[in-house]
Amino acid sequence: MTPPPDLRALIVDVDGTLAETERDGHRVAFNRAFASLGLDWEWDVLAYGHWLRVPGGRERLRAYIDARADAPAGHAARDELARALHQCKNVEYAALVETGAIAARPGVLRLLDECAEEGLQVAVATTTGRSNIDALFPRLFGANWEARFAALVCAEDAPRKKPDPLAYQLALAGLGVDSAQALAIEDSPAGLAAARAADVRCLVTRSMYFAEAGFPGAVAVIDDLDAPPSWPGADGVRVGLGALRALHRSARQACPA
Repeated sequence: MTPPPDLRALIVDVDGTLAETERDGHRVAFNRAFASLGLDWEWDVLAYGHWLRVPGGRERLRAYIDARADAPAGHAARDELARALHQCKNVEYAALVETGAIAARPGVLRLLDECAEEGLQVAVATTTGRSNIDALFPRLFGANWEARFAALVCAEDAPRKKPDPLAYQLALAGLGVDSAQALAIEDSPAGLAAARAADVRCLVTRSMYFAEAGFPGAVAVIDDLDAPPSWPGADGVRVGLGALRALHRSARQACPA
């Protein structure tokens, strides 16, 4: 039997995976954008969880606008409102990030430091826009954050949003690795589906908004990267590279294609 390929790259999502950005970041910024444009609209925590099922910020806004009885009439007017709201929201989000209100999820900085020390490539595959990355990543990872990532795929690069696999396909191409040599970390069903559609095995770290979701097809589901790994061959009390290599190996042995 041919041995499974070695793990050569990690591909990570951003919102909900690297940081809990949705409830106290994007949601608040959307509400500020509504107010800035004179709209008496608001997403509370529960309502935003519902609309979060629509991947992509502008797409989420457009779906919400279509559901509003007080929205402008006509596709062009609704598209323009979604564009204006999304642009304003990104400015508000950057301002929120500057306050230091959003931190990395448990274990994220530790794991990425370990990847850098051991020379394992890391890529980002996200449906969020580049401006949100440019606002958040210096806060999470420091001024030299770009050196941490061998490939960066954002909404502008992959207009087909998750669960479409385009973001993962572009990340794999940027990394120069085969899907069998990569492992993904996601927090949502759509992210998991995108990784699997690109034939990338996926570990799920549950985020607040998807804490009760089902994740069929994930190689493992845990609360966060500081949780003890429970899969065969894993070592340590928290998820590190050794545990990820063991997970990748066992997943490929169990289902090589």
